[in-house]
Amino acid sequence: MSILTLLLLALALGTDAFSLCVGIGVAGVSLSQIAAISLSILAFHIFMPLVGWQIGEVAGRLLGQAASLAGALILLYLGAKMIWQSLYSGSAAAPKIVLVKDWGLLLLAFSVSMDALAVGFTLGTRGTSLLFIVLTFGVIAGLMTLSGLLLGRWLGRGMGERAQLLGGVILIGTGIKLFF
Repeated sequence: MSILTLLLLALALGTDAFSLCVGIGVAGVSLSQIAAISLSILAFHIFMPLVGWQIGEVAGRLLGQAASLAGALILLYLGAKMIWQSLYSGSAAAPKIVLVKDWGLLLLAFSVSMDALAVGFTLGTRGTSLLFIVLTFGVIAGLMTLSGLLLGRWLGRGMGERAQLLGGVILIGTGIKLFF
């Protein structure tokens, strides 16, 4: 596998995390939450291809569907709640994103890393240098997550009260995308 192919694949795997994290960032996150989310997604983008390499494509497909469904439902709920609060609460305070703590953080990282599980299986059958590949996946996904969160945070500050509304719309859009 060429370096260009590897980088394009890593970018493709990191797009879900990037788009989701723009929405989370717009809603308002602290620097410690940005670090925790970025590192968690980085780790899962390393771990999941290794697991995929071990357990195979069938299990990856089954787990991927369940994780995508759970992640989509959570994002739809959070997005709708953020939109509701922005339209009806009258409060300009940034919402607390509960998804970025404890089990929610693990579910977030797991759900945006499911594609990497199946990719890991495929790469394992090709005899590629799996360690270098998964480290590349992790670093690229971590950087895309970090940039999405920082971009969202910056947009949120500039938008003021409507940041929560935009964040909710982005989360709902990402949740719908996970269904398909």
